[in-house]
Amino acid sequence: MKPKKLKDRAKALKQTVPAVFLSLKDKDTPLPAKILAAVTVAYALSPIDLIPDFIPVLGYLDDIILLPALIALTVKLIPREVWAKNLRLSEGMWRDGRPKKWYYALPIALIWALVVFAVVKAIFF
Repeated sequence: MKPKKLKDRAKALKQTVPAVFLSLKDKDTPLPAKILAAVTVAYALSPIDLIPDFIPVLGYLDDIILLPALIALTVKLIPREVWAKNLRLSEGMWRDGRPKKWYYALPIALIWALVVFAVVKAIFF
């Protein structure tokens, strides 16, 4: 597979994050799928990558491999009917892979703020 096609596939999978988010909130989604969907959405919205992008080659591994793998695994756990419904509902929900409404990212920002606070407290106090 050519790198360009792999990157395009990764970008297309990343565009399914809104449908994963809707599936997380859907009552028909099984609990294991909801847990994995929560992890996937949190990682997708997180401003901090597992591997920073400034590291040559390795920095993009999470964008090309890790996030698409999380999305693909989450989609496999969601029933087909639920996924199809949420995929239809998610069209136009996000712009350029980001929420149209900024407050969708607040829970993720709050989690990271708590992590930073805990680390600073552990180091300095």
